[in-house]
Amino acid sequence: MIPTTVLSMARRAALILGLPAVLFAVWWFATADSTDFYVPPLATILEKFGEVWTGERLLSDAVPSLLRLATGYLLAVVIGVGLGLVVGMSRVARDVLEPVLELFRAIPPPVLVPVIMLFAGIGDTMKVLVIVSGCMWPVLLNTVEGVRAVDEVLSDTCRSYGITGTSRLRHLVLRSASPQIVTGMRQALSIGIILMVISEMFAASNGLGFTIVQFQRSFAIPEMWSGVLLLGLLGFALSLLFRFAENRVLAWYQGLRRAQRNL
Repeated sequence: MIPTTVLSMARRAALILGLPAVLFAVWWFATADSTDFYVPPLATILEKFGEVWTGERLLSDAVPSLLRLATGYLLAVVIGVGLGLVVGMSRVARDVLEPVLELFRAIPPPVLVPVIMLFAGIGDTMKVLVIVSGCMWPVLLNTVEGVRAVDEVLSDTCRSYGITGTSRLRHLVLRSASPQIVTGMRQALSIGIILMVISEMFAASNGLGFTIVQFQRSFAIPEMWSGVLLLGLLGFALSLLFRFAENRVLAWYQGLRRAQRNL
């Protein structure tokens, strides 16, 4: 007899992978007999995928892109959470900073690429700053809302027991706001992948965005599609990794929600 845990894991895997597998199959059969130069058969794309994205090119293009994404994303999380705590906990800071934050938030990050290039050059610093400029806002705004939504009863209880300063910040504010902070981090991750590609399309010498544009300019269409496919797989893998980390970090919150639903 198959254990219930194994059946549950198999069911979850089927739900996660089911739709991508169906879409992949539709793509395969829809393009099987394609003679369109710009829409080659999926079999050709997969063949080129194996040739292009293994060995040297994987190390020279994919790895630098991932390092830039990780650096920019982590910096955005640190800045977003730190500034969000200040704005969320202080009414004065919120009144002073909110108009400026709303002004900069309304500017699309890709528009800032030429401006950032003027100050940071065309190296990795520019690409990381572009990622930070877009990923920071979801984290910041969700942190502010999470801090402002802290339960007043819990806040009064902490005050009654003399829990203040760093202890209050760690055990009450951050813990209460963590579900919304994680929501902002999830949104920022998808934005970061987009900005990683966009930043590498400007005056770059390596990276996934640079390589895909080079394939497009040289009319290597199957190779270009293989890069697009790699980006999709990368986003899917990072999403699964983030979900795993989220389930570990917010296990207490998910358990609380299940308990409340069972009441």
